[in-house]
Formats: sequence, structure tokens, C-alpha cells
Amino acid sequence: MSRGRWGLIVSLAAALLVLVEAHAEALAGRPELPRIKVETNPVAPAGRVLSVAAGDNLQTALERARPGDVITLQAGATFVGPFTLPRKHGDGWVTIRTSAPDPSLPPPDVRVDPSYAGVMPKLEAGSRAVIVTAPGAHHYRFVGIEIRPKPRASLVNLVDLGTGEPTAELVPSHLIFDRRYLHGDAETGTRRGIAMNSRHTAVVNSYLADFKAIGADSQAIAGWAGAGPFKIDNNYLEAAGENLLFGGGDPVIRDLTPSDIEIRGNHVSKPLRWKVGDPAFARVPWAVKNLFELKNARRVLVEGNLFEHNWAHAQAGFAIVFTVRNEDGGAPWSAVQDVTFVNNIVRRAGAGVNILGRDNNHPSQPTERLLIANNLFDEIDGARWGGPGTLFQILDGTAHLTIEHNTAFQQGAIIVAEGRPHADFVYRNNLTPHNAAGIAGTGTGAGAATLSTYFPGSIVAGNVIAGGRASVHPPDNFFPVSLEMVGFVNRAGGNYRLTAASRYRRVGTDGRDPGVDLDALTTAVHGAANTHTTETRPAR
Repeated sequence: MSRGRWGLIVSLAAALLVLVEAHAEALAGRPELPRIKVETNPVAPAGRVLSVAAGDNLQTALERARPGDVITLQAGATFVGPFTLPRKHGDGWVTIRTSAPDPSLPPPDVRVDPSYAGVMPKLEAGSRAVIVTAPGAHHYRFVGIEIRPKPRASLVNLVDLGTGEPTAELVPSHLIFDRRYLHGDAETGTRRGIAMNSRHTAVVNSYLADFKAIGADSQAIAGWAGAGPFKIDNNYLEAAGENLLFGGGDPVIRDLTPSDIEIRGNHVSKPLRWKVGDPAFARVPWAVKNLFELKNARRVLVEGNLFEHNWAHAQAGFAIVFTVRNEDGGAPWSAVQDVTFVNNIVRRAGAGVNILGRDNNHPSQPTERLLIANNLFDEIDGARWGGPGTLFQILDGTAHLTIEHNTAFQQGAIIVAEGRPHADFVYRNNLTPHNAAGIAGTGTGAGAATLSTYFPGSIVAGNVIAGGRASVHPPDNFFPVSLEMVGFVNRAGGNYRLTAASRYRRVGTDGRDPGVDLDALTTAVHGAANTHTTETRPAR
């Protein structure tokens, strides 16, 4: 047998093994992880260097560039678009970058912030998106670029990756945005940073801020008509509506669901100057919704992120929202499935996580196979931030939802349930206060009564529920009188490990401490908050 044929057989066998393992995970009710990942390591240039000085025509350079070429833009110079990325033949990358030498930017795995604006060329436009893609455009990489609207211009998108192409072959692909500074107009607002309706796309080590609107949703990044895979890694993401959103519009391509999405190491936040009633409020009531939402997405890994600052305004105050939506009624295949939400910090919000099993407006697929594990929910406080203070709201028939090893300090209910019952629910080894409501449902009593009605056959065990009553909960859970009786090393100082003397050491169903593994969490979120905020952003 030839070496080439043997290699093909090995590759096919490996691919089959991956599919078999994924199928086994699905049968077990555990979410499948992304199948395909976007590779973002730097690629050595293989072609020419095309230098574009201030006053030169960037669009001409984009048309002239061949795969493998590098276009260098004069550092600090302004180039006025819009600019279109043309379709080219060949799979070599066209890199568009600052002319500043490499030491002027942080290394490839380090996030930029506004202090680097001086070494970045500026791309701007005043009427339509600054960067748009031609049908089928592919293999473009941007490094060390600032993208912004013209002063006081009200743009819908700064970057348009895909415009609703009718076939997968025409959807733009292989697009990487590395160490970039994207921001909206401080006064008039810009609705969206990147409309990510593409394939094989990454945003890494970048800073996206000041995306906001009145009476409309706004996002730092949103994608609804591209299949993926997507990588969003080590960015600062700031927007008033949904900082990061997948779904929200009906795809043109039938059966398309954004899939294979990695979201790691990001700081996702809203500035307090947008919060009505806060001492920092800057007088304009931009429409605030949530920090992260999935409406149509599959195989999503969300790990090592810091989500903070969310309050009730245009929504109820939930920071994280998994609500399947066939948005305009033309995409009944819409689904939120196979979501792994692990090792994140969610803090300073009016409520925690809102999960919807089925779209209550149009036909959809069920929300199923979600894992929410080893997260810290801190300062989930409706009185401070507006909202119910609920940790988890679970509505209308989810399936295979597992919530385990989370530590939470919420001021409202642990769980609020409503609608159709939920299948194969697991709530295990978590550590929370009970508060007034505990585990509650519409029309049912707290605890076991709610579980039997809304979560029949559920597994609820190994949890520490401070202030709760054993008599209304399933056995094999623990009920200290108060959080002070749990035995934290230093709760006031943020050390939520249990002391050696705590009665709840290793009482989890797996022999571990209930609640978050703080060491694993700290390792995962390391560097996520390493960022300036737009409060200190320099003037233009």
C-alpha cells in the first residue's frame, strides 16, 4: 500500500473517531466541544511588501496585493474608506499592518489597549462600514490597526464581514483581526464593531469599545449569517446592548447555525457612565441589555472570561443569556446547543443566567446540552444593579442542562423556573445562599415541590445552600445557617476556598469541595482583566 493511501486511511480513521466520541458525548447529555478551531499563529510573509504612505490609496494596494504580500500602512496616518477586501485566487495570507516595527506593539499573544493608538494607522469612514468584504474574499489578516468612524458619524457597523451571501462558497472566510483598536463615536454612538457573518474568523488580542445606541441593540461583535468556526480570544469587549452575540437575525443560507465557537480570556464589560442613576452617568441613556447572548449557536466553548457590569434597563438585568430565537420567523432550525460555560467570573450584575428552552415567538429547535461549571458569580445584586438578583432563570423545556461546582453570591433566588418541564437536569456540588426564594417556580413551593414539577427526575445533590431548610430539599445536600458558617478562608478578601476546619470540605458527590475550584478558575481567567477602560481612552 502506498504511503499516501495509508495516510489517507489514518486521517479518515481519526476523523471517524472524533465523530464517534462526539456522538457518545451527545448521548451522555454532555455538550460537544468545537470540532474545528481557528489557527491564529503568525505566518511568515512569502511575498512583497507594499508600503502605503499618508495620502496614498489603500484600496489600490488591496487590489494589487497578491497572496503572501504584506501591506504596511504609515503609523499614525489616517486613511478614509470604505475599503473593500477583494476576492483573490490562492490561499496565501494578505497581511495589512502598521508600518511601526514589531517592538512598537505587544507580542502576538498580548492584548493591545488605547495607549497603542499612536503607532496605529487609522482607518475610518463616514457613511458605510469602514471595511467590507467582497463575496468570497478570504485570507486577510489585520495587525496593529485602529478602526473608527469619522467624527460624529453614526455607522451601523465598523467592519462588515459578509453581507448575506446566498451560498457557503461566497461567504468570506479566513479573516483574522489581531491587536486592533476598534471604537465607536463617543458622542453619536456606533451600533456594532464587527458584523461577523463569515467563516473561519478570529478576533484576538484586541480592544473594542464604545459601541452603543438609543432604542436599538448594539454589539462589539455579532454574528448571525456565518457558519464559523470563530475564535474570540483575549479581547476587551464593550457595548451597551449585547457585548457579544451569536444569532439575532435569520441566516440567508438554509440550516445555517453559527458553530464551533471559542470564546476565551476576554474582559466583557460596560462602563458605569452608561448606567442611569449612577454617579458616573454621562446623561445619555444608551439601551443596555446583557453581556453575552446566544440565540442561534452550536458547539460553543466559553472559558476563562471576566463578565462584569450589567444592569436592568432595556432588559431585566441578566448578564448571560442563552435564549434560542428564530428571530424573524424564517429560520426554524435555530438552536442553542452544546454550550460549555466553564471557569468564568460573572460579577456586578442585576441577575445571573437566563436560559430559554424554546422560542416563544416562532418555531425553533430545543435548547439542550449546556454545561455551566466552575464559575464564580459575585455581586449578583438586584438592589445595586437593577433586576431580580436571580442566579439562574430556566424557562420552557430545556434538556440536558448541568450546573455544577459553581460558587455564587446572589441576592435573589437560586433558580426560578417556568413553562414546560425540563429534562435531564443536574444541579450538583454548588455553593450559594438560599435567600428568600431558593429554588422556586411559578405556582409551586420552594425546593422539592418546584423540582418535581419543573425538573422531574433531576439530580440535585452535594450542594451547600446556606440558610435553606433540609426538610424542603432532596437529601444529600447541606444547609449551614448562614454563609459565615460555611468556613471560607477569607470571604471578604475574595478567597472562597474552604478552610481545613470547614464542615463542608470534600462533601461533594465527587469527593471534592463544593463550589468553585478557585485555583483552576484563577489560572483560567489570568490576564482577562488586563486592560485599560475607555474612561482613560486618549482623545483623537
